[in-house]
Amino acid sequence: MIDIALIRSDPELVRENIRKKFQEQKLPLVDEALALDEKRRALLVEGDGLRAARNALSKQIGQLMREKKTEEAEAVKAKVNADADRLAQLEAEEAEVSEKLKKVMMRIPNIISPETPIGKDDSENVERERFLEPKTPDFEIPYHIDILEKLGGIDIDSARRTSGQGFYYLTGDIARLHSAILAYARDFMINKGFTYCIPPFMIRSSVVTGVMSFEEMDGMMYKIEGEDLYLIGTSEHSMIGRFMGTTIDESKLPLTLTSYSPCFRKEKGAHGIEERGIYRIHQFEKQEMIVICKPEESCAWYEKMWNYTVELFVSMQIPVRTLECCSGDLADLKYRSVDVEAWSPRQQKYFEVGSCSNLTDAQARRLGIRYKTAKGSEFAHTLNNTVVAPPRMLIAFLENHLRADGSVNIPEVLRPYMGGMTEIKVKQ
Repeated sequence: MIDIALIRSDPELVRENIRKKFQEQKLPLVDEALALDEKRRALLVEGDGLRAARNALSKQIGQLMREKKTEEAEAVKAKVNADADRLAQLEAEEAEVSEKLKKVMMRIPNIISPETPIGKDDSENVERERFLEPKTPDFEIPYHIDILEKLGGIDIDSARRTSGQGFYYLTGDIARLHSAILAYARDFMINKGFTYCIPPFMIRSSVVTGVMSFEEMDGMMYKIEGEDLYLIGTSEHSMIGRFMGTTIDESKLPLTLTSYSPCFRKEKGAHGIEERGIYRIHQFEKQEMIVICKPEESCAWYEKMWNYTVELFVSMQIPVRTLECCSGDLADLKYRSVDVEAWSPRQQKYFEVGSCSNLTDAQARRLGIRYKTAKGSEFAHTLNNTVVAPPRMLIAFLENHLRADGSVNIPEVLRPYMGGMTEIKVKQ
């Protein structure tokens, strides 16, 4: 959520930002916000005037009573009572208008970075950099489900019976590999100075609406029936929500946190052939990183964070590239975002395995996350980034480490987490 003061001072900047995001249907929101803000401020001015008058009249009543001017005092009391009724009416109106204004403001997208390329959708994202040379082996790489089945590592049929489409059982060495990757990612981030956290896996609606747009909420979140609780789609939601309504001491910033959680997503929309198997699923596990910092530090943290993900993948010998997300691909709260994509030798292309985002103060305004300064307090900046999400990570891992005989090499950094294993062999 942007600052209403920005809309007051430069409404055309806000309109132009909406146009850059190809959301012309939201242009009327700017005028709507201005009108509601003007009405709210008028109500506040009138209310403040009545409060000031009430104080003065109260003193006048006291003086009249001391002078035994009872009739005059009663007349002033009647005026005070009438003003009290009007003040109550104004306060109710102001609360109603403020709520309407908040809802409008929450639909206006955050101002995007000057470095964000302008484009309508993810097809217009811009490649930034590649890391490690992509390789294609001289043998055919099977579809990832076929690889997993030959390694005795997956059972989709049983999951369909127990849970439906979009779920799976991981078993044996593959299940161990899944956990090893998460454990390695956890320790990798701890070694970068991040504090490890395991957050709640359910959050209230007040947190949901603070961390994402309404459109994202509808497309992602599972609601718990009969409860004001939602299953998290990523641990970022509950990690940022942890600081809702708080003022953090400036000396404690930046807060650098890494969190593990299962994630639950509806994954609405059509699934293409490459999204079969475990590419798009309703439940998965993820290691995340979150930073809360001062505004002047967020751009530097943004660069650090996506570089950590690249470093992690490179350490596991998986080629990756980074894509700068274009304006039309940015969620409404995002100032800037970069996707990390891993190389798929089978598809001969890269696919997304993580995303890093700087949300500036958009989330902090929604959730009331401030930090204390010598002059008072300011809204903090929030950032989030995927360290690793094993379902997609497993696809990249298997394809890049598959051998001709169907076995899979385990890179050196993961061997301590696999009990010293150097490979996963085909099950006979």
